[in-house]
Amino acid sequence: MDALTGEPLALDLINTRAHTPDGDVDFLETAEGLSAWLALQSARLPAIPGGPPGGEAVSDGWVAAVRSLREHVESAVTAVADGAPLPADAVAALNEAALRAPSSLSLGPSGVISRRAAPPLDRLLAELAESAITLLGGSEAAKIKSCEAPGCRMFFLPAHPRRRWCSPELCGNRVRVARHYRRARVGRPRRTAGDDREDGQL
Repeated sequence: MDALTGEPLALDLINTRAHTPDGDVDFLETAEGLSAWLALQSARLPAIPGGPPGGEAVSDGWVAAVRSLREHVESAVTAVADGAPLPADAVAALNEAALRAPSSLSLGPSGVISRRAAPPLDRLLAELAESAITLLGGSEAAKIKSCEAPGCRMFFLPAHPRRRWCSPELCGNRVRVARHYRRARVGRPRRTAGDDREDGQL
């Protein structure tokens, strides 16, 4: 099983921790896990093409730094999803990480080039922090939702307001199966149109 991807980068970072039928999983628990996640995100991390630039290997220090930033991103996103103020410590951590590798633009033969003059880890942390800052400071922040499936900790940005699950194939199916067995135990009548609306599988 791979980490859930396809949401804004900041949410994908949070979603590297998942609750599965086999137990909780942290896809960034090891250097190998972080390397694999960076490979999945290579198209969205131009400053970190295909992983750490310059041939630098992902180390345990990288894992600790990225996981620490993830905690602050999750704290801020959870607050926004709950309609609460942004935690001051999370805001400070995101701003500090972004400043570790400020970006600069230059004009090259093929167009605009964005560079970050900093060590690879600082570049990565800055990219991740800026993705969170852009999301949390924009109009899309109000749309962030957490998956409604019991035990799921995933966040997503719904394209449709009726969407309720991080993944219709995973949590959506799990909730429908649980509902079916619950009805079967109590002898509830067949599904109604209201149940279809409740699923929100869009």
